[in-house]
Amino acid sequence: MFTGLIEEVGEIVGVRQTDAGRELRIRSAFDDLVDGESIAVNGACLTVREHGDDWFTTAAVTTTLDRTTIGEWKQGTRVNLERSLRASDRLGGHIVQGHVDFVSRVSRVLRAGDALLIDLEIPRSFEPLFVLHGSIAVDGVSLTVNAILPHGLQLSLIEYTLRHTTLGDLTAGARVHVEADVVAKHVRKLIEPFLREQSTLDSLADFSLEH
Repeated sequence: MFTGLIEEVGEIVGVRQTDAGRELRIRSAFDDLVDGESIAVNGACLTVREHGDDWFTTAAVTTTLDRTTIGEWKQGTRVNLERSLRASDRLGGHIVQGHVDFVSRVSRVLRAGDALLIDLEIPRSFEPLFVLHGSIAVDGVSLTVNAILPHGLQLSLIEYTLRHTTLGDLTAGARVHVEADVVAKHVRKLIEPFLREQSTLDSLADFSLEH
């Protein structure tokens, strides 16, 4: 589990195909990594395979590649890094699982005073999971929904976020990892049977009125 508070921006220094999947060698200043621990790389929970003084390797299997942009990463790609949450840590962001729900496209980037506004496209099926001022993780960064748009939403990035993550590099057309709030996902799952029942009742009522 993670919080969406980025600890470091790392850099891909090597990519190769191995029996473990698409292996990434990432330059990082972390000096106390342990092989086998979880680490969020642009919001995707991956496992540290090996590590050295200023690097670690991780690998993405086919399932992960199908659901993320990792297959597009190459040498020189900058990535947001966060180690897993310890029980004694402050929960400064929100609960992030490191499970990418979908890849979104940036539709617009606009400077507004001291903030950078980012408009994201959201698939219709995921729209109910986002609310004004609710939580969202974008490329692993815990953010607040600034506005709800037709088939999308807007983020407002502060200067600190721009300096300490890769989000300041975003341009229109860029693709990013999105994870919806896990609480919203569970609530939606719980109420789905009632929504289906209500939809059936509404259909029956409409049928009775027409006949």
